[in-house]
Amino acid sequence: MAGLADRFEQFVKKLPETKIMKFVAGRILVPIWASRTPVKPQPGGPHYSVQSGDNVQRMMNLIMPLKDKSAVGRAEAALAIAQNKDEIYAGLDNVGTVHFARFVIVGENICMFSVYDGDFTNYIRDFIATIGCVFDAVVKLVEGGDAVIPSETHVEKFIDWVHAHDLYQVSDQATDLFRDIEAVNGETAITRDLRLLPRDLILQLHVNPNVSLGSGYRAYPGYSVAEVRKQFGIGW
Repeated sequence: MAGLADRFEQFVKKLPETKIMKFVAGRILVPIWASRTPVKPQPGGPHYSVQSGDNVQRMMNLIMPLKDKSAVGRAEAALAIAQNKDEIYAGLDNVGTVHFARFVIVGENICMFSVYDGDFTNYIRDFIATIGCVFDAVVKLVEGGDAVIPSETHVEKFIDWVHAHDLYQVSDQATDLFRDIEAVNGETAITRDLRLLPRDLILQLHVNPNVSLGSGYRAYPGYSVAEVRKQFGIGW
């Protein structure tokens, strides 16, 4: 009898890994959960915080679906970046709070990933002031982009548009996910059990298929490349 119980327990443990259970969970169970427990998509970008340390090296993961999703449309997006690269880089220099930025074509999207200091809204305002007219060449190739260009005359609308296309960042701390969900639902007390996290996370991923996993690693190197090479005796 003990052997039978052990085999049954092993069967139960392996059940979630089977193709049929993954199919049932993804195609049947999650949609049922979503219909019975409606979840609102979370806003994009980093979480608001009054802690000064949380305003250092923040991430923006801008995902912009192209109007033309063919190879020609992606080529046009690549050309728009290439033709304006010098102006974009000079503008980012002038913003003064950007650590890193790059443009990437992923599938049917033109993406801008950047790391910056300070407030999101101020970052976008400075971005518009320095290279808004240049960035408009990219935005006009994106679905819904015509409604927010020229960005210099649609500042608030452009900020909202960028925020809507910035990936929702899943919290670094598990309990913060509950606070996000409860805040959107108008709840103030933390009422959810930590053991329900997987279900809450799955429901959020159901309405937010693209997310950033946490705020990422943020730090300043303790040693420069020159110092490291000197310690190893490599030299230049």
